[in-house]
Amino acid sequence: MLIDSHCHLDYFSPPEREAVLARAGAAGVGGMVTVATRFSQTAELIAITAALPTLWCTVGVHPHHVGEEEVPTPAAIAAAAAHPKVVGIGESGLDYFYDRAPRPVQQASFRAHIRAARQALLPLVIHARDADADIAAILAEEWERGGPFAFLLHCFSSGRGLAEAALARGGYISFSGILTFPKSDDLRALARDIPPERLLVETDAPYLAPVPHRGKRNEPSFIVHTASRLADLRGMTPAALADLTTENFRRLFQKAR
Repeated sequence: MLIDSHCHLDYFSPPEREAVLARAGAAGVGGMVTVATRFSQTAELIAITAALPTLWCTVGVHPHHVGEEEVPTPAAIAAAAAHPKVVGIGESGLDYFYDRAPRPVQQASFRAHIRAARQALLPLVIHARDADADIAAILAEEWERGGPFAFLLHCFSSGRGLAEAALARGGYISFSGILTFPKSDDLRALARDIPPERLLVETDAPYLAPVPHRGKRNEPSFIVHTASRLADLRGMTPAALADLTTENFRRLFQKAR
């Protein structure tokens, strides 16, 4: 059984979602986390998770949107995360590639989400793009000031330095369809080296469909292709990789029952 640790089911209409969930189940996907991009969508995501007992969600504000709605306080984020179906905080982090919000605002939001994750005792889902140095620095500063917190670098496509900084603090790393892209040799080399107990897989659907579906709208059933490629890289069978990543998911997302 595979678990898609990061997708966006709210991007699919209700009829589409029903078919997407059916195809995921047929492909052996036994659970999915639909990840928030806006705090204002919390109720919507919780409602989506009612479709199956193996659907969960997060609460938070994506760095793209922190300039569009007021960033909630850590206490407000943690309070929203009390719902039984909310298993994580985020996605939050820094995106200096698109720079859709001022960097100081992104950084303040990232810190608020870290503090919320610590308060709620839930893992933080981190978005990192072209911001490795600042992500690593903020993780270190918040760790030293406030204490440990659980976190996951999702859809990892950053450098080895950020991976090592995250692993040093107990962080997990999730790979998406990018791992299957022809030009991702460096990423594949890194994926071979990640400690097995820190690996997760995801789709980030509807984005980043893996080979052989690249260019199509991604969906959770396609996770089998990313998982298969990761298994090959690490000299494992797909079944063993599925067992490993599911065990890791359960350890990190302990509220997902």
